Amino acid sequence: MAKLDGKVALVTGSGRGIGQAIALKLASEGARLVINDLDADPAQETAELIRQAGGEAVVCAGSVTAPDFAERYVKTAVDAFKGIDIIVNNAGYTWDDVVQRMTDEQWYAILDCHMTAPFRLIRAAYPVIKAQVAKETEAGQEVFRKIVNVSSTSALNGNAGQMNYSSAKAGVIGMTRALSREWGRLHVNVNAVAFGLITTRMTSASADAGSTVKIEGRDIRVGINPELLKTHAQRCPLGRAGTPEEAAGAVYLFCSPESNYITGQIVAVAGAPH
Repeated sequence: MAKLDGKVALVTGSGRGIGQAIALKLASEGARLVINDLDADPAQETAELIRQAGGEAVVCAGSVTAPDFAERYVKTAVDAFKGIDIIVNNAGYTWDDVVQRMTDEQWYAILDCHMTAPFRLIRAAYPVIKAQVAKETEAGQEVFRKIVNVSSTSALNGNAGQMNYSSAKAGVIGMTRALSREWGRLHVNVNAVAFGLITTRMTSASADAGSTVKIEGRDIRVGINPELLKTHAQRCPLGRAGTPEEAAGAVYLFCSPESNYITGQIVAVAGAPH
């Protein structure tokens, strides 16, 4: 039997990149997925990949920063699968600039996505998880649930031009440690992964300073100068950036039964010690 057989997993930002790899990994271990992406088409594509492999998946598209998103996402999970077992707060992006040029809009947009959205989702999930735990306790069962928050090595080390992102991801670490103390009584393991450089559309090599993607009506600059990527490879002990599948593997570790006695921990997934 697969290690996550029958578990219900919510993965935000799972239409593309790391989020999609996480969703596919959890599904391969038997989890039933509630897919989310800002855009409906990529979310549906991920769900269809899971179904084609014999798994179960439903979609709840839309921005994680929308005021009604958390309740809508939780309702989608309960309506489709009757509960919640795993939450992966993965959705995110960067909107970089040096502090003297960073606007209030840039600051709050990144904090809303990386901190407020996970907070709201966790809060919205509480009544569902509490009710599940009450039934299990009455039946004499001990069932562990998992929350995995995605942080960054920018939170651990800081990164020039990313005061908003570094601050938000540092906040994720504080959120993780606080919640691990609050929800231990519910048998919820709360941990975080701090990703280093992982190859996605947001971090792919780009010599074109004008490369952008559209996020919530904003044109966000993406891509990393190829020379910077080369420098990273030279400095990284493993000699390269990570893949989305490797990032997903780290998240899976915290979703697996082997992590039942691990909580409040932050693991760097960066090909280097931190």
